[in-house]
Amino acid sequence: MRIFRTLLLVAGAGAFAGSLAFAQKEFLTPDEIEKVREAQEPNLRLKMYTQFAKQRVDQLNQLVSKDKKGRSVTIRDVLDQYTQIIDAIDTVSDDALKRKLDIELGTNTVSGAEKGFLGTLQKIQKAQPQDLDMYDIALKEAIAITEDSIGLAEQDLGRRATTVADKAEDEKRRVEAIMTPEQKKEQAAEAAKTEGPKAADGSKRKPPTLLRPGEKIGEPLPAKK
Repeated sequence: MRIFRTLLLVAGAGAFAGSLAFAQKEFLTPDEIEKVREAQEPNLRLKMYTQFAKQRVDQLNQLVSKDKKGRSVTIRDVLDQYTQIIDAIDTVSDDALKRKLDIELGTNTVSGAEKGFLGTLQKIQKAQPQDLDMYDIALKEAIAITEDSIGLAEQDLGRRATTVADKAEDEKRRVEAIMTPEQKKEQAAEAAKTEGPKAADGSKRKPPTLLRPGEKIGEPLPAKK
């Protein structure tokens, strides 16, 4: 849905090719990328992305408040970064829900912050800056993405997790439907490698071990009776 809406907005402005090239730019700084890599826990990562989004919104406010020549290019760039950060927030949330992780804390942080972001973006749009036509599409997309993300964050997490799982299963079926027999064979072979060898009855075979019965790694062997 988001991709479809973006295509409509861009096509209407006659700038489809340019927008695709623009969307390929990195949306995080090297320092931010490193912080994201270090933040493996979903709630922490959601909080971090929210901080990055706030920084972009604050930057937008500063740019719009000063009528500086050539600012429209920077504004458009910042809006694109912001939009991709919000997308990243939703991706992190969905991935965590697939893995049945608790993200209530991070989701609450996201929801509260995004409502403030939305208000700021709408305020900029309502003010009708004189160079708005230069970044109007990017601003509309940022507003729409934020509204969608708020809606997701306010959903019941259990229901959202079910929806995410259903979509993943549907996507898996669609991919399998267009796979060639050779591709399916290769996929089965890769899956077999991951699962490891099986016993003659089809059950998963336990990996070989040098430990004696009752012995555990790091523990002494139980005394004989």
